[in-house]
Amino acid sequence: MAHLNESANDFASLRERLHRAIPGGAHTYSRGDDQFPSIAPPVLTRGLGARVWDTNGVSYLDYGMALRAVTLGYAHPRVNAAAFAEIEKGVNLTRATLTELEAAETLIDLIPSVDMVKFAKNGSNVTTAAVKIARAYTRRRYVCVPRQQPFFSFDDWFIGTTAIKRGIPEDQVSATLIFDYGNLDSLKALFDAYPGEIAAVMMEPATTLVPCPSDCKNMAAWPNGDTTDCDGQENFLQQVQHLCRNDGALFILDEMITGFRWHLGGAQTFFGVQPDLTTFGKGMANGFSVAAVGGRREIMEVGSINREGMERTFLLSTTHGGEMPGLGAFIETVKIYREENVVQHLWQYGKALQNGFTSLSAKHGLSDFVHTDGPPISMNYITRNKDRDISLQFRTLLAQELLKRGVLMPWIAISHAHGDTELQQTLEALDGALAVYAQALDVGVDQFLQGPAIRPVFRTHN
Repeated sequence: MAHLNESANDFASLRERLHRAIPGGAHTYSRGDDQFPSIAPPVLTRGLGARVWDTNGVSYLDYGMALRAVTLGYAHPRVNAAAFAEIEKGVNLTRATLTELEAAETLIDLIPSVDMVKFAKNGSNVTTAAVKIARAYTRRRYVCVPRQQPFFSFDDWFIGTTAIKRGIPEDQVSATLIFDYGNLDSLKALFDAYPGEIAAVMMEPATTLVPCPSDCKNMAAWPNGDTTDCDGQENFLQQVQHLCRNDGALFILDEMITGFRWHLGGAQTFFGVQPDLTTFGKGMANGFSVAAVGGRREIMEVGSINREGMERTFLLSTTHGGEMPGLGAFIETVKIYREENVVQHLWQYGKALQNGFTSLSAKHGLSDFVHTDGPPISMNYITRNKDRDISLQFRTLLAQELLKRGVLMPWIAISHAHGDTELQQTLEALDGALAVYAQALDVGVDQFLQGPAIRPVFRTHN
């Protein structure tokens, strides 16, 4: 703990430099100061495997994993070598490269619903592209997204639906409609209110919320159970797919987070659906900047140039979308997934970690106050105060105490580099952190917090 106290002045200076140079202090709000305990290092210098290092050379076991983008582990030697080989070829050439062709064919071979694909560098670019494709294909206006899923794009059509509306004209967001995940009637109501006008429904397949009924017995057997039919019932994704098909709207799945975790063929394969369009990013290239939108040929071809006489759609056109190092990293990442059964490891580690949370919470008499939510592959930890209300103060306290014990856990993102040693360290740190949590419930959390509580990203004011 001494090194944390000695680092306080260094950290303050780094924070000042960050906020002087970069609005928000980082290039995504999820990395901002208000998302971490005040003792967290504001700057990291490197990562290797499941660990990261701060500017003082202190290492932390990491569960942020680059905002869930790193699924194999930091600085994976094979992925790095593949990217470097592409650097040696020139990085980015004047016409389409063999690398981007092979990367496209790799994704098409991997995902049953994808016949064609366009690459980009950011998830927001491809989700916005998917909306444009849907509107161009259907010649309809409205797009529906669920309120329970907090982020689809930094573009106006989506951000204007959140609490942060400054700088966004109302007409840019008026065509985005909100429904409730898991509630088909709420979506049907939108189709009834806008008959023949809905271009698409976009949603993540699952978060901590899953599309299967809550009483589905097969959920207990994940990842080996047959979850597709949910004990003979259609799951929510299948219901939405049928609703879209019957109306002529497109069914879009955003697999930015679920892709390359739930199943190598995507969560869509896991849950037995075939969307019209899918977006990918994050873990597909083990941290390299690669995102993709793919889907059925007849839909994706709205962006083609070789169909004589067809009205044109200006789809994604990005200088760096075909950048070779990232696409080479993607190709190699897929090879490693296939050779080493990465998905199974992610599930198994998640289940062991989840069981550890449950056991240690019970040990400290905190079962009603600290627990995990969601399946092992997509879990979050929930923190509650003495009144059993969800509490960001107590979440900050738990993250703070884990940090003191060498574990950086802003959320839970598991990689292939998390193994037995990492699990043991995590559970030992959690044991100590929960002991402090129990004391805070008795005498008050303010006595233990070393700074302000973390705050929601989507809030109207700082």
